[in-house]
Amino acid sequence: METISLDTIIPNRKMGRLMSRPLVCVTLRGYTVDDVLKDAAVATAAGADLVEVRLDLLWAREQDRDATASGADADSNDSRGPKYEPPEIISQPLESVDIDAALASLKQGIDLPVVLTCRPERQGGHYPGEEAERIEVLSSAISSGVSWIDLEVDIVAESRKSLIEATKGKTKIIASLHSVENPPSASEIIQDVEDSSDMGDIVKLCYNTSGRADGLRLFEASWDLKETEYDYAIMGSGWGGDWTRIHAPILGQALVYATMEKGFHLSRMGRINASDLQMAWKLLEYE
Repeated sequence: METISLDTIIPNRKMGRLMSRPLVCVTLRGYTVDDVLKDAAVATAAGADLVEVRLDLLWAREQDRDATASGADADSNDSRGPKYEPPEIISQPLESVDIDAALASLKQGIDLPVVLTCRPERQGGHYPGEEAERIEVLSSAISSGVSWIDLEVDIVAESRKSLIEATKGKTKIIASLHSVENPPSASEIIQDVEDSSDMGDIVKLCYNTSGRADGLRLFEASWDLKETEYDYAIMGSGWGGDWTRIHAPILGQALVYATMEKGFHLSRMGRINASDLQMAWKLLEYE
């Protein structure tokens, strides 16, 4: 998991942000190390620049459900496609995962640079333990020599300082915020980026989005930020949330998150398939 530099991938990115190609980070699927490694191979073949491993998902499993309740029926109140029901996640016991063994297997089995993330429940993640235990997981992740580590901006200052010191300047940091609230005004989003800019190498903001107005707020904030010196990734987790991903090259985004998953439901979740994303950039003549 070799360290990757923004300036290596995007020469003179600061000098010509508007049409610079952002890094494409594929968030890997799977609840086991084996499943994650299989998806990593697919992402590599699809041309991903780096991949994200959600360590918190190692402590999660999908609840089996009746096929008749799979969400295939049309939603009479929504003309934008078939209703999608996200899987119900069941937490697994903390002792069910050997995190050191998992990290060793991931390091050996993934050729691309890796972002290691262990998302807490308060930001939509699935890690079942206490915060102190999660900090230990993040510390182990850094000690593994990973390229990137995702550290939420709401981690208490003392713990964040300890984790940053552990990186020794070798592991890059993504300072992230996943809000369950709808996007605030563009000026407030810009302020969120500015306030978090000294917490990591890239600021990642993800808000709950439910339509055009929310998507436009994210777009406006990104547009106003494009000529600044900040490195950021702004997106939404619902309708309109993928606008900033699709138009990232003209919005100065440093990083775009994608998936190898396919399906109509992705757009209503603000997500996008990595191959579809790169095809859209070509059709829009962004690259």
